[in-house]
Amino acid sequence: MSGSFGVAYAAWRPSVRLRAGARVVLCAAVSWYLCRWWGTSTVPVPAALPAVLILREDVYAWPRMGWERLAGVVVGVVLSTVVLHWLQDPAWSFPAVLVTGCAGMYLMGRPGAPNQQVLITALMVYATAVPGYPLARLEESLVGIAVVVLLGPLLWPPDPYRSAASGLDGYRADVRELLDGIAGRLERGLVTQGPSALPEQARMWLRPQAARDAFERAAAGRPVPGRRAGRLPPDGLDGRLVLAVRTALTLQYFNEELRERSRCASGAPEPALRALAPLVRATAAALDDGLRGEDFTAELDRARALDLAHRAAHPAGHEAVLRAGLQLTHEALADQAPHGGTPPV
Repeated sequence: MSGSFGVAYAAWRPSVRLRAGARVVLCAAVSWYLCRWWGTSTVPVPAALPAVLILREDVYAWPRMGWERLAGVVVGVVLSTVVLHWLQDPAWSFPAVLVTGCAGMYLMGRPGAPNQQVLITALMVYATAVPGYPLARLEESLVGIAVVVLLGPLLWPPDPYRSAASGLDGYRADVRELLDGIAGRLERGLVTQGPSALPEQARMWLRPQAARDAFERAAAGRPVPGRRAGRLPPDGLDGRLVLAVRTALTLQYFNEELRERSRCASGAPEPALRALAPLVRATAAALDDGLRGEDFTAELDRARALDLAHRAAHPAGHEAVLRAGLQLTHEALADQAPHGGTPPV
């Protein structure tokens, strides 16, 4: 899984967005003026495009994206040049470029991500009837990609540990907001799902694993150009990331099960659902403390006591299914607690 989700939360900070924008501007400007100095063309737009299309927050993806773009440019130039050499009539040459470009786009792409550069380059070469343009496009694309891959990581290189911590903090804030919102709706007797109730937050559930991936890349010693090696991660970050990954699965299950129950319910909420609100709030408080790295044993004990009381008052099988996601969250917290935490009830 890509680390792009793990750093998405950090990317919303103004300082991060400013650095990302400055990195794009500098790489595009360097590529542009290098091609002007080289004399490839007077307006070397293809040299500036890689900075816009390749630079993302996940620095590890830049080399792969650069090679994919360069391969797409080469194939697109070759396809359009060959077609124009053998088919002079536009009535036949354009459909040939379009069909072969589409075929190359999907054949050279990855599952779910076709290499659109093949078709774009083929159409641009076909539309620009200027001698030497195909070679100039190759040269300018190569310069732009080289600048992005070599210079880009040296401009404010990302810190994988910081990215992982930011992703973890984003997940913690979002899941606390989600659980508090669920408890509040249950307390107010709102079961039927409204426009903003129990929102779909698929990206939230992906964030812990992406943050964990960023942490593991740094721990494995994968170098980031410009970033000093040997930096130690924040104390306890690894364990909190493990907790986040486990609870993302258990709480996603609980959230979806509750959504299904809410969708099928009509009128006032069932007593079992309303009685679930204190348990959800206690679980949210314990998890929030655990993801912060603070002591959560008191909140966990309270959540387990509320779970036991709810189990005694509502022993039906479908209620047990609904509580299962919260109980598995308690188990994940207990495994993270010092000395194994409190025994399950």
